[in-house]
Amino acid sequence: MDAIRPLVATTRRPGADADLGGFGGVFDLAAAGYADPLLVAATDGVGTKLKIAVETGRHGGVGIDLVAMCVNDLVVQGAEPLFFLDYLATGRLAPDAAVEVVEGIVEGCRRAGCALIGGETAEMPGMYADDHYDLAGFAVGAVERGALLTGADIVIGDVVLGLASDGFHSNGFSLIRRLVADHGLAWTDAAPFAAGATLGEALLRPTRIYVAGCLRAARAGHLKGLAHITGGGLLENIPRVIPAGLGVTLEAGAWPLPASVAWVAGLGHIAPDELARTFNCGIGMAAIVAPDRASEAKAVLAEAGETVHEIGRVAALGAGGARVVIEGIEELWRT
Repeated sequence: MDAIRPLVATTRRPGADADLGGFGGVFDLAAAGYADPLLVAATDGVGTKLKIAVETGRHGGVGIDLVAMCVNDLVVQGAEPLFFLDYLATGRLAPDAAVEVVEGIVEGCRRAGCALIGGETAEMPGMYADDHYDLAGFAVGAVERGALLTGADIVIGDVVLGLASDGFHSNGFSLIRRLVADHGLAWTDAAPFAAGATLGEALLRPTRIYVAGCLRAARAGHLKGLAHITGGGLLENIPRVIPAGLGVTLEAGAWPLPASVAWVAGLGHIAPDELARTFNCGIGMAAIVAPDRASEAKAVLAEAGETVHEIGRVAALGAGGARVVIEGIEELWRT
């Protein structure tokens, strides 16, 4: 606790001023500036990416992943992340590793602008192997009642913007780990797709946190909907935010397929449509905007540090009822 307390203090923000160590965290919505807010909550983990962290002894990035997977789910509804809590369960606590994980969580909270107001560390011998652990994160955000992003006003012809990802983020690692094992590779091998990095270092690159740019664009009225591209990829996540009866047509050539995804596709002989269903394929967040707002939205997002591609349009459902069609995928993504 003594090593963690000063780290946590760096995440304080208006509404969260209490010291760590109480039985529950307190947050003051009025002090955060909200008048008539809706609360939005999300919980998630990091998945089997944790196995790579344990096997390489590199734990800081998964703390960022933990925050990112939660706060990115909040911002898709226009909500500002306010506070975060974490749960770490292990067979036997390795203090240095635990501090490294919390350092990552703190960094994730800083990037998201939310306060780390509490957490729990549970030692459970016999439940987990020594030095192995699992993580869960819990984030709560707020949005003024009239500003909730629902996607209800999305119509045919709206533009789909893709915000570039920072790698695989926190999805698809059971498949990646199996391919690495099947091909006799080691985490210390040079990464074929990332110069100067080992395979373990490259694959542990943390999930990108999209909060700052997406909140800015949402509050400026540029956005109709957002989709966080996680498990299920482009094919299953974009339909979650568009009205029934509509789909999207994307252009595979509108953004580069990351070298890391192409490497995995070649290693596992993965078909293009399976890539699009398993990985983010270079797009970590999709934003849907009216055509006359697209340029402004791109400018706001780019100013916040995002790499933005115009990747498609909202369309009526085509033959067969596919909600997402990626044109050119067979020609451009076949390895």
